Amino acid sequence: MMRVTGHFGEILQGRLGPDGPLALVTCPCPTLWAEALVTPGPLSLQGSRAVGRGRLVALLRGLGLPLRGRFILRCAMPLGGGAGASTAGLLALAGALGVEASPALMSLVRRIEGASDPLVFRAAERVLWASREGRVLAHLPPLPRFQVVGGFWGQGQRTDARDMAFADVSDLVDRLRSCDLAGLAAVASASAGRCLTLRGPKGDPTEALAARFGALGWLVAHTGSARGLIFAPGMDTDAALAGLRAAGFCKITRFSAGG
Repeated sequence: MMRVTGHFGEILQGRLGPDGPLALVTCPCPTLWAEALVTPGPLSLQGSRAVGRGRLVALLRGLGLPLRGRFILRCAMPLGGGAGASTAGLLALAGALGVEASPALMSLVRRIEGASDPLVFRAAERVLWASREGRVLAHLPPLPRFQVVGGFWGQGQRTDARDMAFADVSDLVDRLRSCDLAGLAAVASASAGRCLTLRGPKGDPTEALAARFGALGWLVAHTGSARGLIFAPGMDTDAALAGLRAAGFCKITRFSAGG
């Protein structure tokens, strides 16, 4: 059995200049994961639809492995949620076969999907990642420790590798290189706000919920339905949890990141 943790949207995501690459800084989430098991037998795939049979075949061929094995894939995140279900699923399937995480494996995942999340990195939030190219653009200093209370709101949205219609976040990357917790929350909120202004959906309640429950800021999946409120470690978030449920959020979770 192999488990790979996902992420919960992004601290920031957008273009580095009008014609620059699409870049992101992810928000790792230990409570969301994909888990895979393989046993001998003819090729089959059961469980989560995060990875289809065609992508499993492409993974096996890319790894130079025979098209055999009974695979079971389970995912603790919704499809199209912006939590890395497909990337985590492919990595878990590869790991179940004994293939270790590596840049070469991430390159294969990117070729299969057309995009990828930086889930193989131990401190993924310290990587400025070109998701369409599958490469590291820069390494960032450690981010302040923070906690997130969030869930999934609205319709899911699967990533389209041809979609480059994102806001410019060059200035936010510069701010993230040296910031305290308040600065991190401000960067995440600014990136989320730019994304919703450009891409929608309209009527997103996350910013208002952040203000209502005294959060330092908020973040979103820039493609997907994950939405979260950012709090300092140790802050009481019980009211926020109840508020998200009342606002129609599902699969609500609470976790820590950074540090």
